[in-house]
Formats: sequence, C-alpha cells, structure tokens
Amino acid sequence: MLSPPAGPRSQAERSTSDRGAPVADLPLSRLDDDEKVLVSRLAAKARKDDKRLTLLERYRDGEQRLKQIGMAVPPELRMFETVVNVAGMAVREPVARQDLRGFQRSADDRIDVGLQEAWESNNLDAQSVLVHADCRTFGRAFVSVSSNAEDSERPLITAESPLGMAVMVNRARRRIDAAFRSWREDGVRGVTRGTLYRPHATLHLVRGSSGWVVEDRDDHKAGFVPVVMFLNRQWQDRWAGRSEMSDVIGMTDAIARMVTNMQMAGETVAIPHRWAAGVEDKEFFDQNGKPLPAWEAYMTVLRATSNANAKFGAFPTADLDNFNKAVNNMLAWCGMVLGLPTRYMGQDTVNPAAEGAIIADEIRLIKNVELMNRFDGASWSWSMGMHEFFRTGEMPGRNDIRALWFNPATPTYSQRAEAVFKLTTGDRPILSREGAWEEMGWSEARKAKERANLAAEASADPALRAAIAVLNGTGGAAA
Repeated sequence: MLSPPAGPRSQAERSTSDRGAPVADLPLSRLDDDEKVLVSRLAAKARKDDKRLTLLERYRDGEQRLKQIGMAVPPELRMFETVVNVAGMAVREPVARQDLRGFQRSADDRIDVGLQEAWESNNLDAQSVLVHADCRTFGRAFVSVSSNAEDSERPLITAESPLGMAVMVNRARRRIDAAFRSWREDGVRGVTRGTLYRPHATLHLVRGSSGWVVEDRDDHKAGFVPVVMFLNRQWQDRWAGRSEMSDVIGMTDAIARMVTNMQMAGETVAIPHRWAAGVEDKEFFDQNGKPLPAWEAYMTVLRATSNANAKFGAFPTADLDNFNKAVNNMLAWCGMVLGLPTRYMGQDTVNPAAEGAIIADEIRLIKNVELMNRFDGASWSWSMGMHEFFRTGEMPGRNDIRALWFNPATPTYSQRAEAVFKLTTGDRPILSREGAWEEMGWSEARKAKERANLAAEASADPALRAAIAVLNGTGGAAA
C-alpha cells in the first residue's frame, strides 16, 4: 500500500481515521533485525542532538534563559531579564530574501510548468520558508518525498523538522543510506510514531509495549533514500551544518546581561535618593497627625524641620551612558559578524538616500544570501528530481533540474519592477517582454492572460497593433 511520508502535514492527513484507535487494533508487522538496529541507532542519535537543537530554537525565538544575569543582579530579580534577539535576526534577515522563482530543465531555458505545478500543489511557497528557517537555525533541514495514494501524478514533498530526525550518511558515496524521524501523536496519549526511510521502502512505524512495529509501508524500490538534507555553512567532506546564529550567541547573552544590569541600575541608582540629618522622630507625622514611616517621609512628605541644625541632601545618581555605549558597540559587532547593515541594529537614524547606496550598504547580506541559495537550490533541485521519479518512474539526471532565485538585492515588488524596467527600456533593451514577465515572477497562467489581453487590445486598436508589431520585430505599419 502506498502512503504519504511521515510529517506534520501528511501524517495528520493519513491518520485521521486511525486517530484515537488503540495501537493493538491497527494492522501491524514486526521489523527485521537490520531495521531494528537502524531504528535503535538513529533514534539514539536524534535524542543526543535534541537538547542542543532545542536550545538553538530558544535562541532563535528569544526565549533562552541566561546562565548568568550579571554580578549586580541577584537571581531572584530575573523579572528584569531582557533579551535583545540578535540571534533571531541572524535567521530572519537572510530567509526573508530567499525567494525561489521556479525550476528549469537543462534542455529548456524556460521555467518548467510541470515542476512549478508540483511546487504549488505541495504548498512549498510556504513550506520552503520553514525549511530555510530550520536550515539557518539548526544548521540543517530536511525534505521527504513519497508517492501519493490519492493522486499518483502529484507525489508528496513534505518539510520535515530536524527535531527528532537523524540520518546515516555514507561518506564514501556521498549519500544518505537511511533516515529516521519520530514524534508523539497528537490526540493519542502515550503513542509515538516514526518513519524509517530506506533505499527500497519507506516504513511508517508505531511504538507499542513491545517496541517499534510497522503500521504501513511504501515499497517504492527507488534505489535511494527519499530524503534530502539541507546544510547551512557546509564544508568539504563534512555532512553537518552549522547554525547561522553560532557566531553571535555569546554576544547575545552579553547584551542581555548588560541591558538587565542597566534596568537594575535605573531602578536603584539612576533616581536621586534623599537623605536628612538632625531630624527627630516626632516630626514624622502627616497632616492628620498619623505617624509616617521614615523612608516615606524622606522620599515624599518631609520638606522642612524646626531644627536649625538639620541638613538635607541627595545621593549622587549614576550615569547610565556607559551601558548605552557598551550595548551599541556590541550590537555593531554583531552586525559586522552577520554581514548586516548597522542601521539594522539601530545604529543609524537615517537610511541611505539612493538605491545604489542601499545596495552597497547591504552587499554582504546580499552575497551571503546568494551563497545560501546555491546550496539550497541544489537541494531543492534534487527534491524535484525525486518528485519526478515518484511521478514517472524515471530519475532525471543529477544536473538536469536547476533552481532559479529572485535577486536578493531587490526583494520588494517595486524594486523588482524598477530593475526590470531598466532592462527593457533605452536604445538597446536587453530583456524582452516575455523575459520581463519571468523576472517579475509571473505564473504561466498570468502570462497567457496578458498575451490574450495584449492581442485583444491590438485587434481593437490599429495604432496599438502597429506599435506592438514594431516592438516584436515583425515591422510594418498597420493598414
């Protein structure tokens, strides 16, 4: 029986009818000895990484707890703890500029309509953002591919969380030999499910009292594991990525300690505290004759005394500018390490005036995103190749599919339109109308609609028809 791969979306769809059913009531079969060894080894590897990955997730979301909150702040005052989420910026800023335009096949220079339809049918416009964010956060991300029992022409491509996922990498052949992911089933108490990916089959598992057993399987006989691993900051011969946040985690904690200490200083020594000498206790009464606590009198009520020898004063306040300078220096350092403009860190109140100045200010961020797109594009191309195998039974060549990205230097629609306009105007335009549509990211349906609109306008207006003929190189004036 063919079935979707395990994952938050596809697993929820495939187990709707089984949700809440006891494990003993499901049709189960046992793992063989090799499969038991694989599951045990990969599950142990996933558990070993879980603590580290969970900590990275908390740093990305700004929910980490500081090991130290400063010498001047006692632990019981953690209510003042404040986190400036620099680590989250290391993830969000590049991911926001990773915008995949489509895929080309080696034999065609146009965006492939079939691959674009597969991308859209699997909702990868949204899911790809999660994959890129996981890759920047954890240093790795995963996508699984499987056949679709409901529609064989639309295999499933599913983003898989790195939490609970482990892979066995064959370094000699530079490929994944096995992968395993486990998770707790929502709505079914005490039930843990998992998926074991192997070159010949994908096994959907459930863990009962006697261990892991097979609930369902997809004997695809592909000859490869239908899992693609995305790696961040990959190095030669190392199948382990590195979090994009790793360079600023220490400084993020330092900034949090500094801001926390600044808040404590603001509560204690930034406000002047008054003192009085030579004042007797009998003078600490309010207008109704009720005794006042001495501290309240010092801070609010007491202004004068009948004792001519009494003295009043205030303790000097602390200057908090040293905290401000330290935090600004740390933020500037983080911006330098991450390749972000200092204005992203609040260090500049005026944006660059011109487009060229803005791009020059963001050049390191742009180049970093372009580098990420190269690696992520190769992984997405391989994922689409697996999709074609599950759809047609034939695997495209390794480099037959290429991912195309929008320019990360022009992330907004207006900037993209302005860039395309410059390429299509002037004495010698270097981009055609169809090419401009592709650069704008228009779908094939939108292009077809515009062609029909232009044809209708041309047929209704002889002058416009003549102008379009000239622009298209067919010459001649309209009769």
